[in-house]
Amino acid sequence: MTDTPQTLTGLSGLLADQAAVLARTMGSPMAAPDYLDLVRRARDVDELAAQVLKLSVQQSRDAGHTWQELGDLLGVTRQAAFQRFGKPIDPRTGEPMDKTVRMTDAAERATAIVTAVLEGRMEEARRSFNSQVLEAFTDQVRGDGLAAVTGLVGEFEGLGDGEPFVRRIGDHTVVDIPLNYEAGEMKARVAFDTDEKVAGLVVVAPDTP
Repeated sequence: MTDTPQTLTGLSGLLADQAAVLARTMGSPMAAPDYLDLVRRARDVDELAAQVLKLSVQQSRDAGHTWQELGDLLGVTRQAAFQRFGKPIDPRTGEPMDKTVRMTDAAERATAIVTAVLEGRMEEARRSFNSQVLEAFTDQVRGDGLAAVTGLVGEFEGLGDGEPFVRRIGDHTVVDIPLNYEAGEMKARVAFDTDEKVAGLVVVAPDTP
């Protein structure tokens, strides 16, 4: 996509134009090669819609609306809304905090580590732990934690259907992985530190922010 005006009015107008073109394209007979062009147009509309949503949230905050109101509107918690759209200031530097996820393989690594822990392959999992987690995450801690989860939702049945959710929180890259149990759903949360080592690993309820 080319550069677009970074104003809500400009982006909204461009979104409307591109959505109209997409609608006309979808309504026309297409030969097989045209489907790739349709995907490109849909991708551009999706990217523009994300920018419009982000600016709309920012302007709503500037107008005095709370994260609770925005979370309710978006169907998420106020913390989840803040994590997605907020612009926190690092108290150590006074500068905006970097929310860019630089671990391109975070989802894959987290999934492999969680699977190893749940299946009891702790020697494999511990290769990814930082020194603090390596010391604290003993076999007894693992057993007690999994027993507590089993008491809530029964036996582990496998990974959930959803995709892992990756984001940057402070200095950590955090990944939530859906899990299926016999009587409900949970999610594993893995936090990687700046050295890309595991700084935390827990199993929590699926609606935990």
